[in-house]
Amino acid sequence: MELINSYRFKKRLERAWEYARSGNVSSIRFEGRRVHARVQGTEEEPYKVKLWLDVLSDDDWTYVLDALTQKARWSAQLLAGVMPADIERAFAASGKRLFPFKLQEVRSECTCPDKANPCKHVSAVFYLMGERFSEDPFVLFQLRGRTRSQLLADLAKRRRKALARRASAETTPQPDAIAALRQAHPSIQDPNRWWRYDAALDPELVVIAPALEGDTGLDAAGLLPLAADPRFPQANRNFIEHLREQGQRLAAQAMATAMGNGQADAGNGG
Repeated sequence: MELINSYRFKKRLERAWEYARSGNVSSIRFEGRRVHARVQGTEEEPYKVKLWLDVLSDDDWTYVLDALTQKARWSAQLLAGVMPADIERAFAASGKRLFPFKLQEVRSECTCPDKANPCKHVSAVFYLMGERFSEDPFVLFQLRGRTRSQLLADLAKRRRKALARRASAETTPQPDAIAALRQAHPSIQDPNRWWRYDAALDPELVVIAPALEGDTGLDAAGLLPLAADPRFPQANRNFIEHLREQGQRLAAQAMATAMGNGQADAGNGG
């Protein structure tokens, strides 16, 4: 929508918006990587409009999928049908973009006699496509060369391979790792020593403070891709609030323990 509104011919945009609002765009359909639309103008027969974006190559998509696979949050959101707000960062790995940066990057044709591009018929389709992208952002992937089903299938396959490689690396120690384990500190070989630190700390070097407001794991993770159930519209929000309250309660207990209050003052409101 920002690209459309940056167009310099404002009168043409006003006519285009009137066309879009009055129902002059009789049909919009996707055929492969192109958008085909019919727009009723001043003639009896509607004009035919075509829109398309530059398609990413297979190598470009390899970079994009690698970036999506490496970030668990992106993979989880996409597989749950949610478009990550920072999805452009994944495309930056290939030097490409998902969203067009300039209006000239949106290719278009119209059968009307107007030589300007975009004409008011193309612009009317632009307006409606902006709404369509809001409803289904995955349409943009299709215009860039990957349908939603293709993208999710490739992403799920890559995630399974990545998890399998990680599990294999964790369960199959290499000779160097075995040798290092034999020479490791006793606390590594004895799990009972993991959470112990017997040496004295210099009090002047220890600063204990609560986390800053908003500095929590939930805030860093962003929106969680939880399945929605129309029967329980508040379930997701209640779940997140419960996690947040639980985290605050545990943080307060940890703070009290760290400051030396612990169980001794818990009963006195400390």
